[in-house]
Amino acid sequence: MRAVLCKAYGPPESLVIEEQPSPQPGPGQVRVGVHACGVNFPDTLIIQGNYQFKPALPFSPGGEVAGVVQALGDGVSGFAVGDRVIAATTWGGYAEEVLAEAGRLIPMPAAMDFPTAAAFTLTYGTSHHALKDRAQLQPGETLLVLGAAGGVGLAAVELGKAMGARVIAAASSDEKLALCTAHGADATINYASEDLRARIKELTEGRGIDVVYDPVGGDLSEPALRSMAWNGRFLVVGFAAGRIPSLPLNLPLLKGCSIVGVFWGAFTRNEPTRNAANLQELLLWWSKGRLKPHVSAVYPLERAVDALNDLVQRRVQGKAVLVTGRNT
Repeated sequence: MRAVLCKAYGPPESLVIEEQPSPQPGPGQVRVGVHACGVNFPDTLIIQGNYQFKPALPFSPGGEVAGVVQALGDGVSGFAVGDRVIAATTWGGYAEEVLAEAGRLIPMPAAMDFPTAAAFTLTYGTSHHALKDRAQLQPGETLLVLGAAGGVGLAAVELGKAMGARVIAAASSDEKLALCTAHGADATINYASEDLRARIKELTEGRGIDVVYDPVGGDLSEPALRSMAWNGRFLVVGFAAGRIPSLPLNLPLLKGCSIVGVFWGAFTRNEPTRNAANLQELLLWWSKGRLKPHVSAVYPLERAVDALNDLVQRRVQGKAVLVTGRNT
């Protein structure tokens, strides 16, 4: 089977595609024939050795796949060869076949195609966990989403609306903000041309933001934190801007607000039962048309480098997906 391999830490251009033996599932594992794999920001970190997990070299990036069960390891129940599944893998997904723990598989809805399935769990899982479990977002509250046209950002926009919040989407271009509006945003801020704090003050009539969803970091975090309402919750989701900000800790004191970390991957491992319930809720909302994953770019496996570079350069709106050439 073909796999995109990271043989030495580096930029996307250092990846190679090679033939590899089919992996054999061990106890509790399932081999999945990959039809599609989501392309996510953590993939850009793991190939540079900058992610929380550091798999042994060589390895394939790719943490979420959709495909068909090919083989079962000892002790696996609840799945059969031929089942269509979504699998969380952390790495290994940029390949035609991948091993996954049976406990990290969910059945694909019959009406969902493979690219959509591969674009679903990480972004919606992260944003749902952030807004529901970490922020405890309430109907009628105001949610500000930074980087709102990206994968997790656009999911947060949709989920915020589904949970009854007023959603303000912030992004770097009018084109991106138009996409956010199409996915339910009530108001928008172009932080490339508008002052973030001044626009927040205008949109909230000086009250501030109840929940900030920040997957960007960099220069946006502090002005957003300074714009919090009393009892607000500032969600630290990621650092797509590349710089981890140093925030003045007097601000949470003065604002009476909380800075809350969001690490969905650790949540799935530490609280698998709650995560499974969350995913079932998300799939229910998708089946009712309340969530509409936006896959803006589909690449063949051999163009994984292009997919990652487009993600780094912020040319991807919503999600990018790799496909292996199987029937999708």
